Amino acid sequence: MHRRRRTALVLTAAIAAAAPVLTACGNDAHPGAAAVVGGQRITVSQLESRVDEIRRAQRAAVSDDTQYQQVLASTSSLTRDTLHNMVLDRVLHRAARDEGVSVTRKEIQQMRAGLEQQAGGAKGLQAAWLQKYGIAPSRLDDNLRLQLEAQKLASRLGTDPSQPAFWKALSKASKELHVDLNPRYGSWDVRKSSRVDAKTPWVREAATAGGSPATA
Repeated sequence: MHRRRRTALVLTAAIAAAAPVLTACGNDAHPGAAAVVGGQRITVSQLESRVDEIRRAQRAAVSDDTQYQQVLASTSSLTRDTLHNMVLDRVLHRAARDEGVSVTRKEIQQMRAGLEQQAGGAKGLQAAWLQKYGIAPSRLDDNLRLQLEAQKLASRLGTDPSQPAFWKALSKASKELHVDLNPRYGSWDVRKSSRVDAKTPWVREAATAGGSPATA
């Protein structure tokens, strides 16, 4: 496997952590916000919009309701996984900026061209990223920028995204950004730069709009 492809998979796999289908009820500490990162809010409506975008892409990719129900069952933690991605994107961008790392549009296009060649074309790459990592086709370039930032940051640090030195840089960025999650989505582990589920007695199952199982 090509080194660039391998590195992309390592980071994306680290991002896509599975979690049980839980949501909080009761008073929110962050009304209207799913998370606050660097003083900027990721609103619940922004998160729900991103999840709906993924669900629409998943529905368009399968031929019948039975297959779609299987997709829903296998991605039941999509809301919280998506929030994890949105927060980690900002954390990684901050860590990259701290080290003087930037990514150009040309670099994204070159990476995409290489991955499309491996996947048998643009549609093949979009389908693979949607199925394996929950990335909607319209967000593919954003995700590739994330992968490139991770690669270049790791290179600048003399390591790779699977090593402690890389995640130490992300931990530093998490601290700088004061990442704060709405408790209904868990909490942010600064040391691991990862979302973790809250262990509370007031959780219940929820469903997304349209009745499909997911987190909220």
